[in-house]
Amino acid sequence: MRDVMWSRRRMLGVTLAAGLAVSTAAACGGGDDDGGGDGPLKGQTITVASIWTGSNEGAKFQKVLDAFSERTGAKVTYTPTGDNVAAYLGSKVNGNAAPDVAFLPQQGVLVEFASKGWIKPLPADTQNAVKQNFSQVWQELGSHNGTMYGVYFKASSKSTVWYRKQAFTDAGIAQPPATWADFVKTAQTLSDSGATPISVGAADGWVLTDWFENVYLSVAGPEKYDQLSKHEIPYTDETVKESLRKLAEIWGKDNFLAGGRDGALQTEFPASVPAVFGDSPKAAMLPGADFIASEISTNTKSKIGSDADFFPFPAVGAKAPVVGAGDVAVMMKDTQGARELMKFLASPEAAEVWAKQGGFISPNKAVDLASYPDEVQRRIAKAVIDAGNDFRFDMSDLAPAAFGGTKGAGEWKILQDFLANPSDVDGTAEKLEEAAAKAFK
Repeated sequence: MRDVMWSRRRMLGVTLAAGLAVSTAAACGGGDDDGGGDGPLKGQTITVASIWTGSNEGAKFQKVLDAFSERTGAKVTYTPTGDNVAAYLGSKVNGNAAPDVAFLPQQGVLVEFASKGWIKPLPADTQNAVKQNFSQVWQELGSHNGTMYGVYFKASSKSTVWYRKQAFTDAGIAQPPATWADFVKTAQTLSDSGATPISVGAADGWVLTDWFENVYLSVAGPEKYDQLSKHEIPYTDETVKESLRKLAEIWGKDNFLAGGRDGALQTEFPASVPAVFGDSPKAAMLPGADFIASEISTNTKSKIGSDADFFPFPAVGAKAPVVGAGDVAVMMKDTQGARELMKFLASPEAAEVWAKQGGFISPNKAVDLASYPDEVQRRIAKAVIDAGNDFRFDMSDLAPAAFGGTKGAGEWKILQDFLANPSDVDGTAEKLEEAAAKAFK
């Protein structure tokens, strides 16, 4: 999720002050102080908090709350949390001012809050809706110790490879690669045509963890992925070494990377997007998350669909991986309004309000794919849904921050060192295990 957090800051600009609150009634332009209309909750106020702000995510989410207000008559007051959601909500709990409903950007925060008793179990009717509309993996991600606490409202996929269509045409590539072997061949074909195949923003270590997680999930499978994410197997396991060897097939060739390995290690993620889709492109492909589409549209002249497209991260093993993240709604106060809002958020209707506006993927399998505004978003959403119980959450976000989320340390630094020297598979595995053993104590 760390890359998604960066994207939000990038796209939304300065985060609204935490105290800024916007009511649904005001956002609707209505003058009824009691809410958006008549209904069973007329006269009740529900408070909601999340990271979403600005004219992009914030305004689109506001329309979801507007729809709930119109259905129920409730007044919904929405407060952005700022980037550090856990710290913001923790301060509210300590001040006896927690919102009724909050959205958490990391599964680990749900576990922490559930352990502290800060969030309430889902009501039975909402649990039933979640069981009906969401795959088992999403049910488990929203649960702790067998109790269901969360509804995953918004998802993201990190298993997309964005490419410049003209570069493929110029190199005579008719179809995007579906397997890792074909991916390596495609890179070689691009290189032979005079184009640098891949842009990598390796100065940001999370970019490399995303590569590793996709390759590892496809090589080892979901069960081993779960074991490694909990450090139940060591990073010296053969599946880790095989994944590193696969990465070396790309990372080990200077001519495959924009600027070579040294250049990649000096390139931050923001610069990796125009390196493929800007006015003076330096590469043809950019593996990364679905939000790269927004970066392309916002920061380059390239058009999604005509100039830029994506293909799924290629299958290294038997199946192509689908790795991602998500924002989970939790109930911090057990009120009638909070219960009704949680039930609404578990419905396809709530997700479709945002889906129609774009920039949104729902893990709710009951959502009509026709709700998405274009074919690219429909394909990404379908991949998340089709992955079913094989979908896996970003592994580095499930790890202690000292290992999976610290600049210049842990997994980030070790994978950067491996990019600099992709021949040292055994040494890299040993360093990963040493760092993980310390962090997972």
